Amino acid sequence: MKTKTDISKLSGVHILAVGDIMLDCFEYGSVERISPEAPVPVFRPVREKNMLGGVGNVAANLAALGCTVDLVARIGKDGEGNTISELASSIGVNAHLLRQPEFSTIVKTRLIAGNNHLLRIDTERIQELDGKLSDITTSTCLDLIDEADIVLLSDYAKGFLTNRLCQNLIAACKKHGKKVIVDPKGADYTKYKGAFLVKPNLKELKLATGKSFSPSSPHFLEDVAKAALALSRKIGVDGMLVTLSEHGMLYVASSPKSKPLHLPTIAKEVFDVSGAGDTALAALGAALGAGCVMSEAMGIANAASSIVVSKLGTATASLDEIGAVLSESSSCPVGRKIVLIEEIVTITQKLKQAGKTIGFTNGCFDCCHLGHLQSLHDAKALCDILIVGVNSDDWIRKHKGSSRPIQDQQTRTTLLAALEYVDYVVIFNDETALPLVRLIRPDVIAKEGYTLKVWPEGRFVRSIGGKAVKLKRVEGYSTTGIVNKLKRPS
Repeated sequence: MKTKTDISKLSGVHILAVGDIMLDCFEYGSVERISPEAPVPVFRPVREKNMLGGVGNVAANLAALGCTVDLVARIGKDGEGNTISELASSIGVNAHLLRQPEFSTIVKTRLIAGNNHLLRIDTERIQELDGKLSDITTSTCLDLIDEADIVLLSDYAKGFLTNRLCQNLIAACKKHGKKVIVDPKGADYTKYKGAFLVKPNLKELKLATGKSFSPSSPHFLEDVAKAALALSRKIGVDGMLVTLSEHGMLYVASSPKSKPLHLPTIAKEVFDVSGAGDTALAALGAALGAGCVMSEAMGIANAASSIVVSKLGTATASLDEIGAVLSESSSCPVGRKIVLIEEIVTITQKLKQAGKTIGFTNGCFDCCHLGHLQSLHDAKALCDILIVGVNSDDWIRKHKGSSRPIQDQQTRTTLLAALEYVDYVVIFNDETALPLVRLIRPDVIAKEGYTLKVWPEGRFVRSIGGKAVKLKRVEGYSTTGIVNKLKRPS
């Protein structure tokens, strides 16, 4: 699925999308001063844009792919509900919007200055779908299932997708031979029993399983896979696809013969993650509905998500954009630099087999300064491939105090990955980098200011026949010095 021709068949898919809908209102403006009444910014609105949110955003993404979309959702008998109806009609979605008495259409208002979100205002009251409307909803969906290639349930825990409605729809889909993909919410997934696929993110998987997952752990993917497999078997679904934010996505089938399938993320500049999960659900559903195998569908969903996070607001991805990203990522597989510990071990093994010299250095890199740049430049000169280990936020807080890090690990790793000297960046949470070094087994390790006596990582690399190089320090530069300088009154 690497060319435009391959993905063109997505536009012929007919999809039924059911779930919580909301109106996303974006207030764009400027902030030029702080209020004299309180230390808060004064926001001046300039323009407003309304967009479909929740399952409405899923439908909008499907429409952008050229799919035929039947949308079933609940709105109130109000002006906001009318706006949702008009927006759905304007993009060619067949909207079946059920108006529930005494229910107010959900509205999420975001205040945005430049590219920065200042505030989000949620106007909502969680209200469970009543029995009568549930029956009407089921009947409406039953009339539409035959024409659909696949059914998507988008649950935002607003009371529409009740246990009763979900089970009625899943049972009807099974009867008609239709796959159901669920974007879940909450801790109880039993209402999704019988679905083909459930797609939680990492936070949602943690809530549903009660387990914690650390991307800096060398067993991160294994831990996620075990939890996802146990949950999928417990609730009786065919499989689970866990989205891992900047670490890609992981598919786990409930079949004992299947192996987990991990797909790394496609590196893009992130402006706004609003609606990225909706885009992933839409692209995945369209791809599976078109007959793609899971690995192909994941690749398409991954590409679509990388596109919308680089746009502002709840955005969509077109087939042309997805095709371009897939083509770019296939022709330049080394372009993705921020990786997991498990990934860097595999990557290193392949690079060594290709005859590359592997170098390693590490640090916090809280404020990337000239000293860091010089060290990275010098370390890169010693090897073909330079891997940079970065201390996690938790490690820095533990060892340097609650005021640190100044910049979180995602920011620090992104800045490092932007440097031409750096080939790969990996976060670790151990007391020292030694466990990571033992896994990578670099040919060269380099760091400023360390002698072998107090450098166990260097001694290990020496012991396996590698080089340990003490880099020259650029005097006058340190993160602590920069912080203290900034604190001093001008």
